[in-house]
Amino acid sequence: MADYDDIEVTLTGNVALIEIQRPPHNFFDRALILQLADACGELGENADCRAIVLAAQGKSFCAGANFSDGSGQNILEKEKPTPETHLYVEAVRLFSTKKPIVGAIQGAAIGGGLGLALVPDFRVTCPEGRFSANFTRLGFHPGFGLTHTLPALVGQQNATMMMYTGRRIKGEEAVKMGLADVLVPLDQVRGAAMELAAEIAECSPLGVIETRATMRGGLAERVKAATDHELTIQNVLRETDDFKEGIAASSERRVPNFQGR
Repeated sequence: MADYDDIEVTLTGNVALIEIQRPPHNFFDRALILQLADACGELGENADCRAIVLAAQGKSFCAGANFSDGSGQNILEKEKPTPETHLYVEAVRLFSTKKPIVGAIQGAAIGGGLGLALVPDFRVTCPEGRFSANFTRLGFHPGFGLTHTLPALVGQQNATMMMYTGRRIKGEEAVKMGLADVLVPLDQVRGAAMELAAEIAECSPLGVIETRATMRGGLAERVKAATDHELTIQNVLRETDDFKEGIAASSERRVPNFQGR
């Protein structure tokens, strides 16, 4: 396996573990998503790998972009991104992964981090798990394909509620609404994810791959269509006063005062 700056990839038997190593909150940027996409692509061509576990060090699974130190805002504002150059290109590659993925969601999956958490086929979480599409709390528009993947997973009404309010969904509620699949104590999240991946890996690898291709047929293309639209609206909203206020409020840890302009 290739060496990566922010992730570690290990293969035990037929199960690969990809660990994000940006603790405590594992904030994402294009570099991280590129590494994840490259690793999943490499594992997709490795016959010894039959299933993948996506996990993270630290308190959060992925808390989205980091607006406290300005790096999250820089992702959005260095240059006006296009569908051809944005990190969403790498996100679409993730959804094109050939092998089944189990997500170990031990903490917060927020904003783009929620989008990343919906890449896996299944999610194992705990009572400390937190899931939030907080974009409207930032004066922004959902991204990372969430306008497709979230309603497809939890239904249009639940997804709409999450995206309109930006509320955080706890682990127990996430399992009840279908946002996560398995609930275990915090210290058992990764182990339970590895067990589920090992159960999948016991099955016919060709059968699993082809069944998955049927079940997820066209998903990457639908995510691409979603991210193209999401990015167009994001590019508009990031020029507004409300977006500036949302970012400032997030950095200052206060309630935003939006004015609708």
